[in-house]
Amino acid sequence: MPDTTAPAMPHTPTDPHSFARPTEVSVHHLDLNLTVDFAAQTLAGHATWQLANSTGVTELFLDARSLEIEEVLLGGPQGPPTTFTLGEEDAVLGQSLCIVIEPTTEAVTIRYRTTPGAAALQWLAPEQTAGRVHPFLFTQSQAILARTWIPCQDSPGVRFTYEAQVHVPAELLALMSAENPQQRSTTGAYRFRMDQPIPAYLMALAVGNLEFEALSPRTGVYAEPETLPIATSEFADLENMVVAAEDLYGPYRWERYDLLVLPPSFPFGGMENPRLTFVTPTILAGDRSLTSLVAHELAHSWSGNLVTNATWNDFWLNEGFTVYFERRIMEKLYGRPYSDMLQVLGHTGLLHTIEELGPESPDTHLHLALAGRDPDEGLNEIAYEKGDYLLLTLEHLVGREALDTFIKEYFARHSFQSMDTDSFVAYLRRELLDQHPGLEDQVQLDAWINGPGIPAVAPPVSSARFAAVEEALGQWQAGASVVSLATAEWSSHEWVHFLHGLPPALPAEKLAELDDAYGFTQSGNSEILAAWFPHTIAAGYSPADEALHNFLTHVGRRKFLVPLYRALLATPGGAARAQQIYAEARPNYHAVASVTFDALLGKPAE
Repeated sequence: MPDTTAPAMPHTPTDPHSFARPTEVSVHHLDLNLTVDFAAQTLAGHATWQLANSTGVTELFLDARSLEIEEVLLGGPQGPPTTFTLGEEDAVLGQSLCIVIEPTTEAVTIRYRTTPGAAALQWLAPEQTAGRVHPFLFTQSQAILARTWIPCQDSPGVRFTYEAQVHVPAELLALMSAENPQQRSTTGAYRFRMDQPIPAYLMALAVGNLEFEALSPRTGVYAEPETLPIATSEFADLENMVVAAEDLYGPYRWERYDLLVLPPSFPFGGMENPRLTFVTPTILAGDRSLTSLVAHELAHSWSGNLVTNATWNDFWLNEGFTVYFERRIMEKLYGRPYSDMLQVLGHTGLLHTIEELGPESPDTHLHLALAGRDPDEGLNEIAYEKGDYLLLTLEHLVGREALDTFIKEYFARHSFQSMDTDSFVAYLRRELLDQHPGLEDQVQLDAWINGPGIPAVAPPVSSARFAAVEEALGQWQAGASVVSLATAEWSSHEWVHFLHGLPPALPAEKLAELDDAYGFTQSGNSEILAAWFPHTIAAGYSPADEALHNFLTHVGRRKFLVPLYRALLATPGGAARAQQIYAEARPNYHAVASVTFDALLGKPAE
């Protein structure tokens, strides 16, 4: 049996995105029993929560959204019923689930079922999968969507262990963010166990026609059979990545590190579910050129999963450290010139985000104020790239050795705990800044945390490989033949930089010249396509129309789709075209993406 002793609760600020009151009663272990019904598009069963009541209160508050609560019992599944109430519906937060307990109550069981519109759950028909024979289900719980499939204390500051029994059709394999099977059960019944405490947003479930292939004794890949061969080739360096990460910042604490390649509708590049990172098939480029995304999700095994932002206002503590760590892994594997390209690409994205939000916008602060808003509004380059840039500035000022010592110790001391911004700043001052007189003034720490934009102290970033790209671009714009450019050794990052550097109003005939030479429209690389299509949209370059339509209707990754829909909206007649494509594509998108596109384009008529 796992250790169900309640972990010590570190001091954390009140979470504005949760109804839970963990300082009164906290959950610390979950027993979950669910049946997956593809026909009804529901999960049904019960969740038993082990409790720690530190104050003797008689009410337990959980988060719920779009759940049908059938019954609540004191104790296990055979316990006596108790009274519960669902609070008023909030458009972002859902409802509070208030359960009457005794001061001595050690567990409660909630019998419930999800609804077909549960935002965390994506139900895919067979024709939306690679094999086109079997259906597929996957969850996306971050940031506050775990409450749409499990009644829980849905705050990143609350951690728990769990066990689960999941019942699925016998021809399908079920996986969770836990110890996972590597072969299909003949009965469709699966048992899972996660002994390390995690927050609710790292709860994950996937069900589909999946197979597994090991890459090393502790790493491997799950994918549909049609996708598995290219995936195992693409991720051949996975064990080397884990070793590189451990060399930097200490032992990997989660036993196995496996990947699950999802169907294309997955709304993100990856999701760092413990033991089982979910990844988009859009990184299967055939040349391992987009695997920095995997390095990013792996780095989350330390920054995010091991030490977790206490609230979504502190999101930069997850992502800033992870971006910095990701690039250190990539440098260790592929050299500094390679990681420099990633740094410049990230910096470019940061500048674009600051321009979009406004240079004085409080949303460009690292420490955010997201109360009353969907925390997904903080999921942008500020948390990722400005957070990384602060750490890069510290490295520039104190040196890598001192910063690496600090980061490694930070992860070790705060393992399986949450961290808020104020506590981190106090720790940073005590353990690093105070060791170097005058350093805090040099860093301009408050300007990073509570100020807009990029502080002037930030060091410049550059890439020798991108400088060569810019030289080639200049030669072409000066009249050189496109086939004369020295592009033979370029990675996808160099091609993306080249496309980003093109003038925004190139005529169709110039795009045709590039397309004839380099085959951008027919590229199998999603990053290249996403950088190419804005030019084809603006120029009305019709040879790319079919490929653009196919991309928008099959790929669900929000990072790619938002700029493309915006580019369509900016063209004459583009709004009608965008809405027509979206009406066709929307069933393929996860709810996380559809919410964004409904606001951008308007929800299509049923």
